[in-house]
Parts: sequence; structure tokens; C-alpha cells
Amino acid sequence: MSRYKPLSDELDPCARQLVEELRRLKDHGELTMRHLAAKTGYSSRSWERYLGGTSLPPREALEALARTTGADPVPLLALHEVAADTWDSRRAKTAVEPRPTTQEQDEGQDRGHGQDQGHGHDQAEGHGQGQGDGQEQGQDSVTLIGPTTPPATAPAHGRFPHIALTAGVVALAVALSAALLLMLRLDDDVTQATVAAPPSTAAASPSPSYTCRITRVDGRWSAGINEGRNDEIVYGATGADVAEAQCLLRRAGISPGGIDGMFGPLTLRAVKSFQQRSGLVVDGMLGPRSWKALRG
Repeated sequence: MSRYKPLSDELDPCARQLVEELRRLKDHGELTMRHLAAKTGYSSRSWERYLGGTSLPPREALEALARTTGADPVPLLALHEVAADTWDSRRAKTAVEPRPTTQEQDEGQDRGHGQDQGHGHDQAEGHGQGQGDGQEQGQDSVTLIGPTTPPATAPAHGRFPHIALTAGVVALAVALSAALLLMLRLDDDVTQATVAAPPSTAAASPSPSYTCRITRVDGRWSAGINEGRNDEIVYGATGADVAEAQCLLRRAGISPGGIDGMFGPLTLRAVKSFQQRSGLVVDGMLGPRSWKALRG
């Protein structure tokens, strides 16, 4: 079983459950990141983000994984729908909250020095009785140093800059979150386009469709896919011969996963189980003796 990094505590419960289910399907199917990229069309780098809980996988990636592992896609899509609703809000909440403004710090300092300023104000008023113009200058200087207006009006003047600053920070956080989501989506699209760019890869990405038509011909079982060939196939092989073997394994009561013509981990396990049950050498390769036993 693969070792994964612990998921973030800030991850939404539905998103956490979705990531854990994706990890379980990958481990159950014994799939590597390279297998996921080949079978789903999404790069290994994208799957690392999906399985690490740092990026929400698209619906198409979930459907491709379910199709590859033979799982029901409906529960995955339901979790994805709920997680998508809360994913953006969770990302927005990680934005930095506004720290105490300079005005709040100034108000704290004003409260600490209020008594000294009041005393200085009284002295300015005392000297103002003998000096007409000096009184006005003294009052102006006190007003610049600290608030001399009544306490009831001071919060009214300081509240509006604080609200404006908070609104600006919130708007900036929302804009940054939207830009980050757009960058992640563009990165996924570019990565997927890079994987599908070569013509040969684009032609091989969709798995061919095979249909098992089990019949008995001249005392031998056939699925009607590879015209009765018994060529030796090994792990990693693809094509009609593999699909023929998968149909015959299923007829024998051993599930190889999907009938996709790919000799992957599930097909290898089914071949070994059949060889062990039939008293053959358990090497995971379909040679003449294994074919003979499959066709019965």
C-alpha cells in the first residue's frame, strides 16, 4: 500500500472523504501514478495533487478512475459535488485576516497618555488668558499630538478608515483566491493537453471496447475476439489476445477486472489464481498450457 502524506486539518470533511476513497481505489487496483496517467488521460503530477488533497479533481478524472478500477462512479461524483461547493470558501478563509490598524495602536497610546495630555491642555488654557494668539497656537498643537475632542466623537471619525481598510483586504483576498483557482484550472488543462498532444498517445488513450461472446467451438471455449489464437502474453501486454483471456478468466469464475485488453495488476492476479487452481506453474504468463486450460 502506498504511503501518503497526512491530509490538512483544514480540509473539508467531504473533500477528505473523497481523497481517502481515491487513495483506496488506487491501492486496491495496485495502480501506480504512471498507470493512472495512462488509463485516465490526466498526468501523474495532477494525480499527486488530487491524492494529496491540494487540488480538487475534475469529474472526468473520477469517472475515468472508476471505469479503470471497476468501481461505481456515483458515490465519487456525489462527494465531488458536495466538496466543490465548500472548496472555494475553504480556500478563501485561508487568506490573511487584517491585523490591528495603526489607528487602533494610536488609540491605545492615546489612552496611556491621556492624563498627561489633559494636564498639558489645562496649562495651555491657563497661559491663554494672558496671551490671545498664543492660546490658539497652543490648542492647535495639542490637537495634532492627540485627540482633544470629546470621547463620543472620536470613534466616529476613526471607524470609517477601519471599515474601508477591512473591505479592501477582503476584496483583495477574494481576488487572490479567484486568480489562484484560475491558475490551477489552467494548469490542469495544460497538463492534460500535453499528455494528449502526440497523435499516437491520443489514439491509444481511449480503451477499445471488447464484448465477450462465449461459445463452444469444436470442444474448446472461445470469446470470439482473437480468432482462437493461443499466442503467449505476459504482464504489460495489450490487445485482443489479452481481452480474449480476460473473457475466458471471467467464464472460469475469476474476475480480471474490466474487459479492456490491458494485462494489468488485476488480470495478472486472476491469471495466477487460475494457474494455481488448475495445477499449473504459477508464473503469471499465459502460455500454451494456460491457454489450453482456459479453453477447456
